[in-house]
Amino acid sequence: ILKEFDLHYYSCFTVNESMNITKRAADLASGTECDQTKPILSLLLLLITVYVGVVIFNFKYSPYLNANKRVMVADYALVVAVAVGTVLGSYVFRHIDLGKFYVNEERPMFKVITFDNPSSGAVLAAIALGCIMSILFFMENCISASIVNNPSNKLKKGHAYHHDMVVVGLINAVMSVFGLPFVHGSLPHSPLHVRALADIEEHIDNGNLTEKIVYVRETRLTTLISHILIGVSVLAVPYPLNMIPIPVLYGLFIFLAVTSLGDFQLWERLVLIFTEQSLYPPIHYVRKVPQKIIHCFTFLQIVQLVVLCIISFAGSAYL
Repeated sequence: ILKEFDLHYYSCFTVNESMNITKRAADLASGTECDQTKPILSLLLLLITVYVGVVIFNFKYSPYLNANKRVMVADYALVVAVAVGTVLGSYVFRHIDLGKFYVNEERPMFKVITFDNPSSGAVLAAIALGCIMSILFFMENCISASIVNNPSNKLKKGHAYHHDMVVVGLINAVMSVFGLPFVHGSLPHSPLHVRALADIEEHIDNGNLTEKIVYVRETRLTTLISHILIGVSVLAVPYPLNMIPIPVLYGLFIFLAVTSLGDFQLWERLVLIFTEQSLYPPIHYVRKVPQKIIHCFTFLQIVQLVVLCIISFAGSAYL
């Protein structure tokens, strides 16, 4: 979105010093058009997607219908939000190019990668990068498994940590041969999947609403069916997936981030900075850890998050 504003909005007002005319006039003179509607409409579609999704997601807290129907409506918040954004972007504003989901149809989906006699340096570099990726997969899988098997979820079946790593390793070996993306422990999808299968009770303690998992339906069918549907979605490439505008996809990711903030302890501690101490919720670490230590730990995490974002958006291949 920022790139769209930089290319099609702010650049229209820059001054061409040599000709003493605006950039828009220079573009018109050169035969190119400076379209300011594209970045504004992109931002509007993004906000509409997020707003529709959040409103429908929060419907489960409304007094309308009964509890089961409210939860059912909230479960389809993401689908409805993407559908609304797609209709607006691909039909109502179809005359404006907002960017679409791109698929390279010339490259076959399953093609064995040829290595063409790599040098010894390339082999050593691949081994080093492979070790780093293995460590990353191991850590992410362990983190996902530990969150899913948290005692508060009250799961009864075995953990199968090592089985997960074996399955991930075998699948990634096949993916590497065809040059396809790797699989790994998914955050936050795994904890959200457990939550979707759980019966949750709400309690009010000193004016604070807390949720407690009572029972989780432990089954492999939901995971199996969902991944089968993900595989079937390949048939929707490129059509109709290419009808979804790029701003709608951005809104989708922001919606996922906004709706999952309440489950992150970092967000809870960040809110505590601006909350009066007498109104702190009865959380276990609030009762045991001094306020100063909590805020210092939160500050260190924010600094690490900022550094991570700087490295991620630096655009350098070596960061």
